[in-house]
Amino acid sequence: MASAIPIRIFDTTLRDGEQSPGATLNMQEKIEIARNLEALGVDIIEAGFPITSVGDFESVRAISQELGRATVAGLARCVPKDIDRAGEALKKAKNARIHVFCATSKIHRTHKLRMPIKRIIELSAQSVEQARGYVDDVEFSPEDASRTELNYLVDITAAAVEAGATTINLPDTVGYAVPAEYGRIFSHLREQLPELDKKKIILSAHCHNDLGLAVCNSLAAIENGARQIECTINGIGERAGNAALEEIVMTLRTRKDYFAKYTTKINTKKIYPVSRMVSTMTGLQVQRNKAIIGENAFAHEAGIHQDGVLKERTTYEIMDPLDIGLPENKLVLGKHSGRHAFGQRVSHLGYTLDKNALDTTFEAFKALADKKKEVYDEDIEVIMDQQLRTGRQLWELVRFQVSSGTGMIATATVVLQDSTGTQRMDAATGDGPIDAVYSAIQRITGVRITLEDYQTRAVTAGKDAQGQASVQVRHNDRKVTGRGHSTDVVEAAVRAYLSAINRIKAFETREVATPTKRGNKKATKTTRRTTRGGKR
Repeated sequence: MASAIPIRIFDTTLRDGEQSPGATLNMQEKIEIARNLEALGVDIIEAGFPITSVGDFESVRAISQELGRATVAGLARCVPKDIDRAGEALKKAKNARIHVFCATSKIHRTHKLRMPIKRIIELSAQSVEQARGYVDDVEFSPEDASRTELNYLVDITAAAVEAGATTINLPDTVGYAVPAEYGRIFSHLREQLPELDKKKIILSAHCHNDLGLAVCNSLAAIENGARQIECTINGIGERAGNAALEEIVMTLRTRKDYFAKYTTKINTKKIYPVSRMVSTMTGLQVQRNKAIIGENAFAHEAGIHQDGVLKERTTYEIMDPLDIGLPENKLVLGKHSGRHAFGQRVSHLGYTLDKNALDTTFEAFKALADKKKEVYDEDIEVIMDQQLRTGRQLWELVRFQVSSGTGMIATATVVLQDSTGTQRMDAATGDGPIDAVYSAIQRITGVRITLEDYQTRAVTAGKDAQGQASVQVRHNDRKVTGRGHSTDVVEAAVRAYLSAINRIKAFETREVATPTKRGNKKATKTTRRTTRGGKR
């Protein structure tokens, strides 16, 4: 029997996934997710786009030094300063890759680059050569490949390989392709360029979900020669998102009869915990009926289905929930639980804590256990989320008070503390308690934002459950998500709003000058995160 063909999993949750509106992560959150992606078995982790900001640069550098097995990739346009910046961020990585890209489709050539294809091919080859000066592992992407003429794709692929590219990615940048068409792109390149197989060049698929076909297109690519799939946890990403890692991996596993030739290194039992971590940290809730990891994925309400599952699980379940790490029984902790039990549970959920962090989170756990009788996994995830967001915050809540009721004008008094330790108080009225407290916060902070979405839900069951509030706000041209937790839902809403404001202020701090070229002492140019070019 022929040996299985390995499919490399290239996870871009920390780069393309973070480009979801409002889904921004701080460095510690990125490092924690990266650790868990490596433990999951991901082969390549795209950690960020170093040129876009100091924050992205530092995150890529920190992650590349943290990980040992997985390859860490940094994204760069076919621009010399981008490649220099990526090379600098990755210079101490154990396994490093620079991922360069350049638009190639007619619509991009005409309206975005305004450059002839011959020049694009020359620029791409030069950029691959420059990247090879930093690393041996270089990936090249012709952006919008699925809408690029096939003869041009052949030419630019040949040039990139000749220049030293080891992986060629053919992105369906805007989610336009359909499976048969997308698969044909891969088979055509292999037919026209037999040297790809001879040189062991890896072909990669990067699909967006604008038509809901990202996973289908990725699987079609595999059947036609792709040996790397680029995807994200929970399918997060720009617009409608990227191909979902969990759906691709579990399709290959569940349909071994059809995909018998292919295998991945993913430890599927870690899928659910990583999914929960990414959802908690980004604030992007997984839809209830989401395949594989949605709340309803293994729920059966119809009587016929329930009867069938009780008699034989496989009548209506094609996967065992234990295979994705869905806990069969959730350990319940309480105020009498010890530090050791708590630490073990935190570790089981995928978090890494040193002694000081364990002490801090254990105290938070004990405080919560005093408020509610039973503490569940979801509660611990909240505590860990708060721990990872702890740090220098410009504004922190000291106390608040609201008055509202039928026939009353809602009023709120809020006291905040700034980063210097100075407390400031103000009051406001509003159309309900949330509106009033948010108006008071804006008066204190001076940050004018528009609330675009507000949601609240119970983290666990029971009348003593923690409430989770999530807000999405707009500040100038940026959307930012904030979240907060408390057994008091109004307090949770206050903390979510402050979280969003602190993120906005952190962005403004990170939007600093970045070097235009290594060794260049000329004035630097400010780069805004919101103008990212990495929309492959």
